Amino acid sequence: MRTLLVANRGEIARRVLRTASRMELRTVAVYSDADAHAPHVTEADVAVRLGPAAPAESYLDIDAVVAAARATGADAVHPGYGFLSENPALARALEEAGITFVGPSVHALTVMGDKISAKEQVAAHGVPLTAGVTGAGMDDDALVTAAEDLHYPLLVKPSAGGGGKGMTVVETPADLREALAGARRMARRAFGDDALMLEELVAAPRHIEVQVLADLYGNVIHLGERECTLQRRYQKVVEEAPSPLLDEGTRARIGEAACAAARSVGYTGAGTVEFLVPTADPERFTFMEMNTRLQVEHPVTEQVTGLDLVEWQLRIADGERLGLTQEDVTLTGHAVEARVYAEDPAHDFLPTAGTVIALHEPDGEGIRVDSALAGGLAVGSDYDPMLAKVIATAPTRAEALTRLDRALANTVVLGLGTNIEFLRGLVTDPDVIAGDMDTSLIERRLPAMELGRVPEDALLAAAAFATGPRGIAPDPAPGAGRAPGTAWNLRDGWRISGRSPRVVLLELPGGERREVTVPEDAVLTPRGGSRYLLAHPGRTTPLDIAVAPAEPEGTPVWVGLAGAGIRLLVPSAAALTAERLAAAERGGAALAPQVRPPMPGTVVAVPVADGDEVAVGDVLVTIEAMKMEHRLLAPLAGTVSVHVAEGATVRLDEVVAAVAPVEESAADTAAPESTPGPAQPPVPSDPILPGAPGTTRGVK
Repeated sequence: MRTLLVANRGEIARRVLRTASRMELRTVAVYSDADAHAPHVTEADVAVRLGPAAPAESYLDIDAVVAAARATGADAVHPGYGFLSENPALARALEEAGITFVGPSVHALTVMGDKISAKEQVAAHGVPLTAGVTGAGMDDDALVTAAEDLHYPLLVKPSAGGGGKGMTVVETPADLREALAGARRMARRAFGDDALMLEELVAAPRHIEVQVLADLYGNVIHLGERECTLQRRYQKVVEEAPSPLLDEGTRARIGEAACAAARSVGYTGAGTVEFLVPTADPERFTFMEMNTRLQVEHPVTEQVTGLDLVEWQLRIADGERLGLTQEDVTLTGHAVEARVYAEDPAHDFLPTAGTVIALHEPDGEGIRVDSALAGGLAVGSDYDPMLAKVIATAPTRAEALTRLDRALANTVVLGLGTNIEFLRGLVTDPDVIAGDMDTSLIERRLPAMELGRVPEDALLAAAAFATGPRGIAPDPAPGAGRAPGTAWNLRDGWRISGRSPRVVLLELPGGERREVTVPEDAVLTPRGGSRYLLAHPGRTTPLDIAVAPAEPEGTPVWVGLAGAGIRLLVPSAAALTAERLAAAERGGAALAPQVRPPMPGTVVAVPVADGDEVAVGDVLVTIEAMKMEHRLLAPLAGTVSVHVAEGATVRLDEVVAAVAPVEESAADTAAPESTPGPAQPPVPSDPILPGAPGTTRGVK
């Protein structure tokens, strides 16, 4: 192997390139139009454009990947994970082209890629299964009949695909037919295959997976297990190695079961065998599925074994024998990984997007970061929203969790929303610390997490930043002692000494407005780049501040505090003027409640028109982002005004509609058109409002 093409993007592409470069291989990156300026493109020796942003026209285009390999002289292709990584058609096409696929055989991909055939295969080799029905070729009537021999509740699962799509819990026999119909519809849309299977639902399960390595000569070993129980909607969030649940005896038995599953299909390379494990009786583990690729969470195994899994994938694909025996594998210490996503936990984890205007990734003893991020990177909604993985390793599990929480607190990603605050709440949860977990823990904890709360120090820092001698500088020229995105000279802190405090109008996420008073004894001191120190009587707070390019509604100021990234808007004078004029035209009535998207996207439907009467919960606008549709609903009954049209691209928190309450609509209709509204006070030339010391006025 001399030249390796990495058929992926983001952090996994960078991860594979890092090892390949260390092994002195020539490397080739591929990219879509959306990723033309992504870090993985510049880190490879050669980069080839695959096509437009749409995955089907770029990263999922097998012909384009094979053509890129041929054009660059690549003699091997590493698929990463996701996209084509488990697609037998890619492996077959590369084989026909005489190019090595860094992964298992077409046979292994085909058998293990179908949950029904995978279960039948491993069962014949003594791997324990959960009671159920592998319904290959069975229609709904046959599945309902077969379910009579099972114990409810049941889990309906599509045979193809993954990621929890189409999985449905059925509590009683009366609900089964409806669940089967819904699961088939989802499976057809998502995977083009509506075959289903039934399993008895395991109460309070743990999700534990085993990493295996196998060479071309029949040698198979396992590298211990990973605990992947902390999930949301069947998607892993935090993973660790080893599992706090298993003892040495159970670890050896589940490891051998994983090796038996791999041997059953002549597996080669790195793979993962996943099991459901009852907390009360871990020895009764049962096979779920096999992932025929590298896993997102592979770093925790690398950290506790000292082995580079990508290196072993490449060595095995190049024909090298596995130079390790099972006795050579030892697990040292504990590692925990948290996945950083571009999503908004306070709004049902909807995807977010934006441009990275400030970035700080943690380092130090026991800290590893696998990241797709770079300053100035535009993060869109075309692909999976995972941005990075933060991994902490320590001698004990407790130390690793503490170290991970500290690393997350020191992670700064400003310019788009992330889940870092949520991750910190999760890794410091008492049950997580105690190792007392199951796959429903996150859903139980979410209501008490108070996600999306804006700390007072974040408001004060943003307001103090806006009152600097130069005010907000949305796009300042670098130089003259100023860092990009800062508002004043870096050599001095800014103090309001000798002046009256000022009141700054800020718009919080969701549209609430608040006037924040900056007291004269508050000091905001730059520490370099986006880093600042906010000092006022009683406390000192380190934080990050960065300014995004101005929008028509105002200038976004992002504050990073203890891992949270908070977007606050300083409304523009033009926006305030327009609102005051609109209020005057309505006779001074309050603005109608506004409807804003919690993520950027494209408007795909507007089922209402200006002047329509709507009820609470009516759909006003539907936005598509991350291949999902998100409906924006009427917050109250009244008359709607629509500000966007189908096909429009909308920003985060852009006003797309407003609903005037029923009472207000009636009053407006009855009022004579010639009656002028009361005179409005003039709007200041900037959104920083004068105020008396110590006053804070609420603005609606």
